[in-house]
Amino acid sequence: MAENTVKESTKKWEEGLVAKSLAKLRLEKSPVRRYTPADTEGFDFLGKVGYPGQYPFTSGNDPVPRWQAFAAKQARASARHEWGTSSASKYAGFGTPEDYRDYLVKMHKLGRKGAPNMAMDLPTQTGYDSDAEWAGGEVGRVGVAVDSLRDFEIIYEPYSGDMDLDKIASNFTINAPAAVIIAMYAALAEKRGIPLEKLRGTPQNDILKEYVGRGLYIYPPAPAMRLFRDTLVFCTENMPKFNINSIGGYHMREAGATREQDLAFSMANGIAYLQAGVEAGLDVDAFAPRFSFNGFGGSMEIYKEVAFHRASRRIWAGLLKERFGAKNPRSMMIRSMLTAHIGCSSTTLQRPLNNLSRTVISGMAGAMAASIPFIFPPYDEPLGLGHSLEAQQLAVDAGRILIYEAKVGEVLDPWAGSYFMESLTDEIEQGAREVMDEIDKMGGAVVAIENGYMQKSVARSAYERQKDIENLDEFVVGVNCFNGPHELDVQTERSIESVYSPELMDTAEERKKEGLDKLKRERNNKEVVKHLKTLKQSAQDESKNLMPDIMECVKSYATLQEICDTLRDVFGEFESVRL
Repeated sequence: MAENTVKESTKKWEEGLVAKSLAKLRLEKSPVRRYTPADTEGFDFLGKVGYPGQYPFTSGNDPVPRWQAFAAKQARASARHEWGTSSASKYAGFGTPEDYRDYLVKMHKLGRKGAPNMAMDLPTQTGYDSDAEWAGGEVGRVGVAVDSLRDFEIIYEPYSGDMDLDKIASNFTINAPAAVIIAMYAALAEKRGIPLEKLRGTPQNDILKEYVGRGLYIYPPAPAMRLFRDTLVFCTENMPKFNINSIGGYHMREAGATREQDLAFSMANGIAYLQAGVEAGLDVDAFAPRFSFNGFGGSMEIYKEVAFHRASRRIWAGLLKERFGAKNPRSMMIRSMLTAHIGCSSTTLQRPLNNLSRTVISGMAGAMAASIPFIFPPYDEPLGLGHSLEAQQLAVDAGRILIYEAKVGEVLDPWAGSYFMESLTDEIEQGAREVMDEIDKMGGAVVAIENGYMQKSVARSAYERQKDIENLDEFVVGVNCFNGPHELDVQTERSIESVYSPELMDTAEERKKEGLDKLKRERNNKEVVKHLKTLKQSAQDESKNLMPDIMECVKSYATLQEICDTLRDVFGEFESVRL
């Protein structure tokens, strides 16, 4: 059918049947939309979609997904396997290093073997030790407290033999002091005689989104990017199997960014990180394959989330190939376990068991976005620290049902070629590119953070979103609608993992401070002072890579805050933009 004929027929349909239905229903505008071939007029399928595993990667990275290839084998195995996890264990961490170590041992006994996937407490994430005045009341609360190399030695005590550092992949959710944490891991490997080139793992190391989404920054953006550059070069040259970062637009989305802002800001931040490596003298193909994404996106509008991730892969691939001249296809891939999902902010404290229904929708979206149907998060996410074993089991089983019973992974990118999905993908890409162009005109992501553009944009969007919910322009079941006295709040058993006991939480700060005091008394303090002085001198020279000096500080058992304070003296601290 010719395109002009479709357009004419669509117009006739809209002016006829649609208009009559709107009049009958007393509506000014239709709440639904219809897509036709006219919406993808002149669409270049090979150029804009292509095939899984080929540029522009719109349909995904893998022609045959690894998880799908081994699905039957995993189902028949006697050992526990959880789809959606990597070689790292469940994201966790609390209390003291001893508490977290014991948690990991307990998980291993339950068949949940995996490397630490480390959540760190707020003092650690902002470069303070557990005995700092600012740390009071926060030590070990939202993650494990890490003050020194000694803490890593404790955490990794269960990992030896066939689970030693060269045989596992650890994850570290850390940004502002990421250089110090990477140095601690490298120093631990050296103490064990393990070559750095054998280390695998992922630090988040995505400092730019901290200024926009989470607020856990230390230094101004420019010196923070210098530290990123230094970790990029160090890892590329010494730890080639170790991921450099895990870019997280997801956090900006959770803070209130729109879909287009999330995608644009993530890409702009990614450009800044890539540029840092190129300006350091590295070939882009030497380091871009070790960039990863923590995930971005996140809402209940799953059609748009699927389109979002198709658009993100196409934009990233184009940036690497056209702007940075990458030749290696792996440089052009967005490497992320988590694709289309609903985001933690879509879960509700009210009637929390409904969150399981929401996350099953999330799993379907992941499958339609050419990825694993990952059920995230467990339904009790809004109830506080520590997903219950029941919630974890339900989430894992929901993913298994989608894989093994619904067989949602049998088709890759099932929407490919759809008038609707291709048009929606183009719309989201165009919206994101318009924001990216704005940021480029300003001078890039660092400038857009320094002048407050990104932060103010997210704050406005968050306000508009909340206003829509409060004005009943957006509906959330059980929150602002269907919440009358006749609705039932269905409950289930929920046993918190015993390792998150209130007793341990209540005593974590005192125990951690005692251990830190002991460390400072027993270490060679002259060596600490010497290495911190050298670090300060090096920090004043922009051309010097600080990772070797940070490594020496770490190995002398200088603490996280001592290292960060030394850099604070040179770099200063970032003052948040007034919104």
